[in-house]
Amino acid sequence: MKPVIITIALLLCSNVFMTIAWYGHLKDLKDRPWLVAALISWGIALFEYLIQVPANRIGHSVLTVGQLKIIQEVITLSLFVPFSVIYLKEKLSLDYLWAGLCLMGAVFFLFRRHLLG
Repeated sequence: MKPVIITIALLLCSNVFMTIAWYGHLKDLKDRPWLVAALISWGIALFEYLIQVPANRIGHSVLTVGQLKIIQEVITLSLFVPFSVIYLKEKLSLDYLWAGLCLMGAVFFLFRRHLLG
């Protein structure tokens, strides 16, 4: 399997853990002390790092650090928006669209040599 596909798949998995670790406590642990939320989040984040570090090592064999970061940010926004709307019951706004368009611009600029030949 190509390193880019493996990297994207691993980053998708790691971002699921990251999103839950960073934001899940806002709903599930809001009545608990912040230290409890932090410790639980760190435990969840461990799994993120166990997936994210290999993803970046594999990806860096064929991608620049900037490209890896933009891929990660696109994945993060792609997972965060449904998570915030469905799970946290946040209101969806056009700001997410504008943020996504800005990220697509970043993707273009970091990958344009590959896209345009």
